[in-house]
Amino acid sequence: MATDRLELASWLRLTLIPGVGGESRRALLKAFGLPQAIFEASPRALSAVVDPALAERLLGHECTVDIDAALDWAAQPGNRLLTLADVDYPQSLLTADDPPVLLYAKGDAAMLNRPMLAVVGSRNATTQGERDAEAFSKALGDAGLTIVSGLALGIDAAAHRGGLATAAGTVAVIGTGADRLYPARNEALARGIAEKGVVLSEFPLGTPALAANFPRRNRIIAGLGLGCLVIEAALRSGSLITARLAAESGREVFAIPGSIHSPLSRGCHQLIRQGAKLVESAQDILEELRWGPSPAAVATPARTLSAPDDAEERVLAFIGDAPCALDTLSARSGLTPADLLAMLLPMELAGRVAQLPGGLYQRLHS
Repeated sequence: MATDRLELASWLRLTLIPGVGGESRRALLKAFGLPQAIFEASPRALSAVVDPALAERLLGHECTVDIDAALDWAAQPGNRLLTLADVDYPQSLLTADDPPVLLYAKGDAAMLNRPMLAVVGSRNATTQGERDAEAFSKALGDAGLTIVSGLALGIDAAAHRGGLATAAGTVAVIGTGADRLYPARNEALARGIAEKGVVLSEFPLGTPALAANFPRRNRIIAGLGLGCLVIEAALRSGSLITARLAAESGREVFAIPGSIHSPLSRGCHQLIRQGAKLVESAQDILEELRWGPSPAAVATPARTLSAPDDAEERVLAFIGDAPCALDTLSARSGLTPADLLAMLLPMELAGRVAQLPGGLYQRLHS
């Protein structure tokens, strides 16, 4: 145990020294092996790998207080420090850009090597967008894909809720220290994720919610997933950064289209124009990934609806404010297309819905 603590202290020291970035850390590890060897090297040997001023900082900065605090945190039940040499370090990050040298994990760290899919989108999501995020994430989780997102309000939170409802679970990658939860409104959700999934951060304990940290957080979300699904995103959105990083790492990018009148659809439409896969159901994603489980295994369990009026109201709620395809409505509601068609025809005759070209259905407001 003492040896493990000493090794972890060296990894922590490497990540806590100011001014030492990811590229320099990896160059040093490549040259010297483990961090302990870096701090035992001579200034001349270090200067052959990094700038002499940086070499001097490496040998002169101890970070003792911060290291002890991190080691004490890791000793608490459910907390882990994962280094590049750790068996539970997520292997998918090794093929992504700028893999973190050390990660702070709260929860079941073994989950980090399960197949995942990133689901991201707007913090200011519509009600329909949040429903889509939760329904898609639950269907993908039921198929065996762990959902990874960023614990933000809106789409991220809905995606985590959908993932938590499945055995595959969910991973939240945060832009603060693992001992801080942001935003405060998602504190209860974060606790649930730590109990049944993983809350993950590369930032030192105590790191506040700084704007510059969230784009860095996004590269981890993108790197963990087999692909990235974007649900509602404006043109200036961090979700588009995540999608770009996913594409650059060779991951699939998926986007749900929306109304041409909605600013929150423009980011998704831009991604589709750039080559992202347009998806209308979770099955579209599973087929693109050539994922194993059969469609029957991933179908949302059918809901039991009570009176006809109640059933119609729920179908209208699932349609939302934008035109909706039958397959998408089936994924949202858990009803079969045949059952939906039997309900939609009388609703159309009653003037509650309209069928549009392309098999879309539009809710009509009285």
